[in-house]
Amino acid sequence: MKIANLRDVAPTQELPGVLKREVITASDGAPNFCMRVFDIDPGVSTHSHSHSWEHEVFILTGRGVAVSGEKKTPIKKDSVIFVPPDEHHYFTNTGKTTMRFICLIPNSAKYSSCSIGG
Repeated sequence: MKIANLRDVAPTQELPGVLKREVITASDGAPNFCMRVFDIDPGVSTHSHSHSWEHEVFILTGRGVAVSGEKKTPIKKDSVIFVPPDEHHYFTNTGKTTMRFICLIPNSAKYSSCSIGG
């Protein structure tokens, strides 16, 4: 079992205003999933992208919009989001405070930087 404090995990800057912490990875012994925590500054978006794997998102704080193609859906604290494989998407913080969310993805070298050696 691993128990850690989020603040003890060094963030990496994905984009200006977007920080990522990989809090549970293959190097922790997790064979299937990687847990990441993102902080997005007000007015900032994650990069617009798609990929061949699913991911699940849980909004911890803040508010924003989840964008899928032309559809923009408001999200806020306690929103739960499923992004299916190959769906073009991004998230934008529309609030006045940091939007923080947990994002789970498959833990495999072809999927993420969360894999061992990836």
